[in-house]
Amino acid sequence: QVQLVESGGGLVQPGGSLRLSCAASGSTSRINIMGWYRQAPGKQREQRELVADISSGGITNYAGSVKGRFTISRDNAKNTVYLQMNSLKPEDTAAYYCNAAGGRPLPPRYEYDYWGQGTQVTVSS
Repeated sequence: QVQLVESGGGLVQPGGSLRLSCAASGSTSRINIMGWYRQAPGKQREQRELVADISSGGITNYAGSVKGRFTISRDNAKNTVYLQMNSLKPEDTAAYYCNAAGGRPLPPRYEYDYWGQGTQVTVSS
């Protein structure tokens, strides 16, 4: 098993910044891709959307709505992934979930697929 612990959410004004962190522990050798998803208010778990992810080799992938504003990075030695969020907008308000995945592809997910508990990000004046 892999445990994911997130931190860094909170309330911020529009245009502000936040940095999310997610530390993985346990069977971390199973992990290839780490990323962040978000679930907007009123949406179901199945409607979580990818914000950004990063492979163990450093290949990144971003949702179009956050390109140029958010930056994902990873410290493989610490098994930690970060999401730097700048120029935040009210529509970025959501619960943000860390994900760690690896093993064989089992579309649409992977053999190993772990989720954190989520951290709330609220963008409001």
